[in-house]
Amino acid sequence: IEVTEKDPCYCCRILMKQAVSVKGVWPLPQSFTISSERYPLNPQAFYFAYGKQSAAQEGCSVLDEAFKRYFSLIFPDYISAYSILQFSEDQPFTVQVSVGLDDCDGYPDENSSEQLYTLCLSTGLETFSQLVYQEDFGSYFVNKTEIEDFPRFQFRGILLDTSRHYLPVRAILKTLDAMAFSKFNVFHWHIVDDPSFPYQSRTFPDLSAKGAFHPMTHIYTQSDVRRVISYARMRGIRVLPEFDSPGHTQSWGKGQSDLLTPCYRGSTPSGTFGPVNPALPSTYKFMATLFKEVSSVFPDSYIHLGGDEVNFSCWKSNPDVRAFMQKMGFGTDFTKLEAYYMENIVNITTALNKTSIVWQDVFDYHERIPKDTVLHIWKGDPASYEAELSRITKAGYRVLLAAPWYINHISYGQDWRNYYTVQPLNFSGTEEQKKLVIGGEVCMWGEYVDATNLTPRLWPRASAAAERLWSDEKQTSNVDKAFPRLQDFRCKLLRRGIQAEPLFVGHCKHEYQGV
Repeated sequence: IEVTEKDPCYCCRILMKQAVSVKGVWPLPQSFTISSERYPLNPQAFYFAYGKQSAAQEGCSVLDEAFKRYFSLIFPDYISAYSILQFSEDQPFTVQVSVGLDDCDGYPDENSSEQLYTLCLSTGLETFSQLVYQEDFGSYFVNKTEIEDFPRFQFRGILLDTSRHYLPVRAILKTLDAMAFSKFNVFHWHIVDDPSFPYQSRTFPDLSAKGAFHPMTHIYTQSDVRRVISYARMRGIRVLPEFDSPGHTQSWGKGQSDLLTPCYRGSTPSGTFGPVNPALPSTYKFMATLFKEVSSVFPDSYIHLGGDEVNFSCWKSNPDVRAFMQKMGFGTDFTKLEAYYMENIVNITTALNKTSIVWQDVFDYHERIPKDTVLHIWKGDPASYEAELSRITKAGYRVLLAAPWYINHISYGQDWRNYYTVQPLNFSGTEEQKKLVIGGEVCMWGEYVDATNLTPRLWPRASAAAERLWSDEKQTSNVDKAFPRLQDFRCKLLRRGIQAEPLFVGHCKHEYQGV
């Protein structure tokens, strides 16, 4: 496997000269030529090696771990542990890996992930692992294959909601494994929301002590968070935290007094609370301290600030908020109040050297936000989100598309076909506007999802979106042609321990063998 720089993208070439065929690779590479010439693979005489020209060499933690991991994925029936890595170039069958960037100790980000992490791990090794197949008598083979590959979009995300139902760390790690198999590279961790606050803050421990479903069992400790980030790093996956405000914050108020707005019935407090109170200086002091901690815990250069679905009725009922509105000259336009709040929060994260991602509502309310802010589209049917794509990119903002991939919505039949046929760039705009679409995201909201049904609901349906975000659209426009490949990929997921649900009637040679 040779990874070389090819401006503006990075190209991965697999050429097996030392090389029943596979049905294909998922997601489909940009260029893929497989011949009938095949070569046997013996796990006892199979080695990974660093190329002489590779910028990274033996001792690169990300690649060393990937070699061990993929050996087990390539040879799932091989009993002996691949415990001692052998880096030799004159063995019977050696896969040589070269990378153009030595960033072994860093974290994947929007610039580096497609060089070292994603291309080597998810394209190079992942694609190679999918090319190896096993005949009925147990022997392994690979066909002579030539591939050129690079991702269509730089941001290919999965959102998990850990507030509406708590997801144990092991369920998150299993999702990260499956994400790497489908070449997703961003885990959007919607970690807190109205129902619960499971993130255990060092600075504000009462947030989880009083806001989690249970203060001991249903929390993510600092150690848990580090474990998730480290596990993701080894798979070339960024971890994007979301702390959504000013709405979706009911659980925050349990552990932080005076943060939420008291709602009024007439002239007296009703005993209920609404969104974060934007009229108090203490609100911004608290947020600055919290986000300083969050920015130190999560190394990614991006942070998601939410900003969606703010209900104005409580703000309208509160006399102190109304007085603040008059003082600021907002009149009775509560969208201006939300804009004031979000602009302050974005300024806090900008000062922490973080780039903000916000839901589309922030743009829709005409808020003044920095041009490097990324807008996240979640609303509407194709006509609606295509119009929004056009408006946001015309204003010069980068954008992520999530609206067509809310796969917590389920229906009878093969709904993956709808996710597969999405056209992210099918909107009215110039070529420069279309370059501002940096990718998309599959969202799994947690109202009806916990660890019991997360994996089968997510996979292989999310893989349909993975191919749309990775592969050339013209080559992957035929759903019926994609079906046998996705069916085969789903069987690979089962053999790798991912409890992916069936696409239709059929069977896998290796059925799911239990947890």
